[in-house]
Amino acid sequence: MRTFEEIKNTIETGLGMHPCDLKLSNVKLVNVFSGEIYDTNIYIKDKRIVSIDPDAKLEAKEVLECGGSYALPGLIDAHMHFESTMLSPEALASVVVPQGTTTLCADLMEIANVAGGDGLNAMLQSMSRLPYRMLIEVSSRVPTAPGLETTGAILGAKEVAEIMDWDESISLGELDPSKILFVKEEYIQKIADTLARRKIVNGHAIGRLGQQLNVYASSGISDDHECVNVQEMKERLKVGMKVLIREGSSERNVDELVKGIVEEHMKTDNLMFCTDDKHAREIQTEGHINYNVSRAMELGLEPMDAIQMATVNTAKHFRLEDEIGSITPGRLADILLVKDLRTVKPETVIFEGKIVAQNGSLLEECKVGDYPEWIKHTVILKREITPSSFLVKSKKEGDSTKVQVIDMIPRQIINNRMEAVLPVNEGFIQPDLSKDILKLAVVERYGKNGNVGIGFVHGFELEKGALAYSMSHDHHNIVVVGTNDQDMAAAVNEVARLNGGLSAACDGQIINSMELPIGGLMSEKTAEEVMAQLDILNEDAKKLGCRMDAPFMSLSFISLPTVPELGLTDLGLVDVLEHKLTELELD
Repeated sequence: MRTFEEIKNTIETGLGMHPCDLKLSNVKLVNVFSGEIYDTNIYIKDKRIVSIDPDAKLEAKEVLECGGSYALPGLIDAHMHFESTMLSPEALASVVVPQGTTTLCADLMEIANVAGGDGLNAMLQSMSRLPYRMLIEVSSRVPTAPGLETTGAILGAKEVAEIMDWDESISLGELDPSKILFVKEEYIQKIADTLARRKIVNGHAIGRLGQQLNVYASSGISDDHECVNVQEMKERLKVGMKVLIREGSSERNVDELVKGIVEEHMKTDNLMFCTDDKHAREIQTEGHINYNVSRAMELGLEPMDAIQMATVNTAKHFRLEDEIGSITPGRLADILLVKDLRTVKPETVIFEGKIVAQNGSLLEECKVGDYPEWIKHTVILKREITPSSFLVKSKKEGDSTKVQVIDMIPRQIINNRMEAVLPVNEGFIQPDLSKDILKLAVVERYGKNGNVGIGFVHGFELEKGALAYSMSHDHHNIVVVGTNDQDMAAAVNEVARLNGGLSAACDGQIINSMELPIGGLMSEKTAEEVMAQLDILNEDAKKLGCRMDAPFMSLSFISLPTVPELGLTDLGLVDVLEHKLTELELD
C-alpha cells in the first residue's frame, strides 16, 4: 500500500524538488497500457516510477545508458507452487529473477497440507530477503480431498479467512469442481469470505464443460489454469472465466493453446501465463514466463499481446494494476531491459527501482535463511515398510484378474482410466512389465495411521527398480512406483531416512537420493546444488528405463485425487469425477 510520504515524495520528485535515484536513458518503452512502443527515458525514485515523458528534464543521481534497449514491465507468474521447484524461495531467486520474473503469485498449498498455517508463516519469513515479489494465493484445499486422503494439517474456513487478511494474500487458491458441484458448504463459505474482501477466487476446472462448467463459474470462480485444448479455453472464456496458459515441466500447454489463439484470431485481454509446476533446471535452460512470451511470439502472436499477457493482464486480474504490471508513473519500478523484443532474454532486471540481475545472474546472492527445526521433521512412518507392505491380495481365484489402471498422458497431468488383465501369483496381483504396467503406492508419512494405498500405472516405462518422492499432490505422502516390492520398500525407506526427498533403487539397493528437509518438499541448498543432484537422479531414472523428461514431477502428480480420471491416495484408488474411492479390482 502506498503511504502518504511515498505519494508526496513521488510528486515532489516529478516537480524537480528532489533528484531521481535512477534514470534509464534511451530506451524503447513497451507501454502495455497504451499498446505503443516509443523512445523515451524512465525516471525512478526509491521504488517507484516518477516519469516516462520523453521531454522530461529531471536530475538523477545515477544514469544508465540503455542504448535503445526495449524496456518491458517485470513479468508475473499468475500461478505457481514453490515446492515443485524443490527450492526455497531464496534459492529460487537465482533461477527466476535473471529470466525477468519479478512477481510470483504462489499457492503454498503443498507446505500448507504438510504443516498448515505455521508452514505458511515459515515460508513468509523469507520475504524481506527476496529480490522479487511473493504474493499469496491462499490455499483453499487443505486437505484437497477430505475423507479420501490423509494430510498433515487442515485449514478450515476460519483459518483461511484469517490468512486472507494478510497483506500478501491476493486470492483464494485453486478450488476444484468437486467442492462446488457437490455443494460443500465449507468451501462455499471460503468463496464468500474471499469475495467479501474484494479478492478473487482461482479455479482448477480440469475436464469440466457444459452445465457443470456453468455451475462452477456461477460460484464466483475467476480463472482456470487447467486448459489443455482450445475448446476448453473458449468454453471458459464464454462463462466469464479468465485463462492462465500454463507451461510447466510435465504440463505443457503453450503450443496448442497459442496456436489456437493465432489461428482463430482470438482476443487476448483475458489471457495470462503461468508455470504452475516447473523444475529449476528447465527454468534455467529454457526460461520461465519469458519462455512463454517468446514461444508465443514464435507461434505467431503479436509481441504486444504476448507481453501484455505476462504483465498488465495479470496485474488487472488480481486487481494490482495500480502497483505492478506496467511501466507507468506511480507504479513500482519492475523493469526488464532486452535487446531483442522477440527473444525476451533480459540483460538487466530492475526490481522496485534496484538493479538486481544482469546478464543472466543475480548481482547479490540471496542466501537461504534458517528454517525452524520442526519443519525439517515432518516424515514419520507409523509402521515399518517392507516388501510385504506392497502386496495386493486378489479377491478372485485363478492366475489372472482385471484391474483399473492409471494411464498416463505424456506431457500432461491428466490421465485416462484403462483396464488391464494382470497376473496373479500365490493370490497376489502382479505388475506386468511387458505391458508397461507397474505397481504404484502411496505411503502415509505423518505418523497418523500407517496406511499404504496401492494401484497400478501405465506410462513410466521402468524396466527395473523403483522411484520414490515425498511430494505427491496434494496430500504429500510418499509416492513410489516400481517393478518389484523389494525396490519399492528400499526407495520409500530412504525417503523417510532423509526426512523427505527423492530416491531411486534397484536390486534392493539405493542408487541415488536427494534430501528435501523443508516440509519434505524443499531443499536448504542452492539452486545449482539442487539442479545438479536432480540431473543425476533423472539420469538414474533413464538407466532404469524411464524416458520421461521429468520423471519425478510426473510421479508427484500421478496420485492427485482431483485430476481426472483416477488418483491414488493412502486410502486407495480414487474416481476423480465421482469424488469417491473405487475398487482396484474389477468384476
